[in-house]
Amino acid sequence: MPAPLRGHGIELKSLAYADKRNNSDYFVTMTGDLDHSREAATDLGLTRAGDTAGLEALISRAARAGKGLPPVERWNPDFCGDLDMEIKPDGTWFYLGTPIGRMPLVQLFSTVLRKDEDGKTYLVTPVERVGIRVVDAHFVAVEMNVTGEGADQILTFRTNVGDVVEVGPEHPLRFVDEPETGGLKPYLLVRGRLEALVARPVMYELAEVGERIDISGKDMFAVRSKGEVYPIMPWDKLERLSA
Repeated sequence: MPAPLRGHGIELKSLAYADKRNNSDYFVTMTGDLDHSREAATDLGLTRAGDTAGLEALISRAARAGKGLPPVERWNPDFCGDLDMEIKPDGTWFYLGTPIGRMPLVQLFSTVLRKDEDGKTYLVTPVERVGIRVVDAHFVAVEMNVTGEGADQILTFRTNVGDVVEVGPEHPLRFVDEPETGGLKPYLLVRGRLEALVARPVMYELAEVGERIDISGKDMFAVRSKGEVYPIMPWDKLERLSA
């Protein structure tokens, strides 16, 4: 089991089931001469890097530009084309049709993700911006922790790439109807316009802390966090589904 993550004064431990369900494809061994690829990529752009090691070398230089997350929101480089990279609904990253098997590499790439006003997602460095495909959400929320009660309750999520996020005004939850299944898909705003889809096992835990709350004169099934209320569905709809 991974070592406990600590953030915001709380301890989060891995939910093995959720992690396995959403990250099983991460454990694919990638091969190749990493050091040689890093050297070869020195003068290449992201779209011309021939493998994940080349991309790693380029993005590592951007990530080392300062402490914490790279300030991608402040970078405004030219668009340099699309990269054959895709994030699947279960959080698995693919490059050139192959799952990226090293979690540290996935975590590195995730630090330079940015979704712009055009609705597209990019990998961004100070000198270039390349498009990638995202089938659903950028991340998957694989663990939830609850502290406090009532108006003092705080919901904290951990994503598959290690972000620890407290639900609140800067990181709201939203719930989207899924017509094909009749269910709901909860999303958490992680940073910028990047969201995490709450994994199904974690969604069940989230529903357990839901309560009946009057919102603008209408009874709603909702959850609280950091003084905010996030409606899930009308209370009468919940009763019909539970009948």
